[in-house]
Amino acid sequence: MTIVRRAALLALLAAVLYVAWYHATRAPLRAADDPPVPLVVPPGASTEAIGLALGQLQLVRHPMVFKALVLLRGASGRLRAGEYTVEGPVSLEQVLDMLLRGEVVRHDITFPEGKNLEEMGDLVALRGADREAFLRAASDPGLVRDLDPAATNLEGYLFPDTYDLPRSGAATAVLVERMVQRFRAVLEPLQADLSRSGLSLREAVTLASIVELETARAEERPRIAAVFLNRLRRGMPLQTDPTVIYALRKAGTWDGNIRKRDLEIDSPYNTYRRVGLHPGPIASPGREALRAVAQPAPDKALYFVSRNDGTHQFSETLAEHERAVDRYQRRRGGRG
Repeated sequence: MTIVRRAALLALLAAVLYVAWYHATRAPLRAADDPPVPLVVPPGASTEAIGLALGQLQLVRHPMVFKALVLLRGASGRLRAGEYTVEGPVSLEQVLDMLLRGEVVRHDITFPEGKNLEEMGDLVALRGADREAFLRAASDPGLVRDLDPAATNLEGYLFPDTYDLPRSGAATAVLVERMVQRFRAVLEPLQADLSRSGLSLREAVTLASIVELETARAEERPRIAAVFLNRLRRGMPLQTDPTVIYALRKAGTWDGNIRKRDLEIDSPYNTYRRVGLHPGPIASPGREALRAVAQPAPDKALYFVSRNDGTHQFSETLAEHERAVDRYQRRRGGRG
């Protein structure tokens, strides 16, 4: 074979390979009227795994083509996890660009302040995601081991806010990590004040979870925190209903109403029967509740009672408190 013929054959082969490569990577893989298809990329997924997923969705003619394209583009390790929707007449190059930019489908979920892990799991389920995967991720205290060595789960450490909700169970752990990261960010400017309080971080978060559940009024939270801190210093029981409700939930007997007999439940969370803080947080406190514990009001009050309008009457003595209870609760048929 002459040199000229060999060169011609090589040129022809190169042209064929170029056309094949162009067709595999730049030609549309779908028709304009094809329905959208979901593509889920789990955290830590390899290029090979993503290529196989694309092959199953008929978005690549062979997974090795995707791997070769990733290598040629220098994109290894840069593909972003998440849920994607592929629609329209896209090419493999365009799919890769989508993965590099992280153009994920957003499913926002808002966790209000004062929700416990089970309630958060219910919200996740209502949004169509995997409740059990969320609770499994939230049961691992490893993410806060440095903050709270005594933690047995992430109760109290998943910061209430709005997040992007993964639909994939495998990606739910990413949501939990983001919630802990958000908690750390909110905590950071309060740490100096919390250190001066004499409370451990676990104690501070535990107390903040009660403050969060006792009042929705931001201006009252520093006073509520002061009452509980004053009672702790005097060795008085906290006597707060939210802890009893939490105990009833754990016992599976909570029906939405708290009764006088419920105050006798034998539980370490029953702050009517036990002095001091209960074992750990009972809900996720927001920023203002955490701030209230870090910066409580200079208040001598030891008692408070609801005025039935969202606010509370604070008292320094038992006699004052009894009069307030009589005024705001007993005459209205409240438990008092």
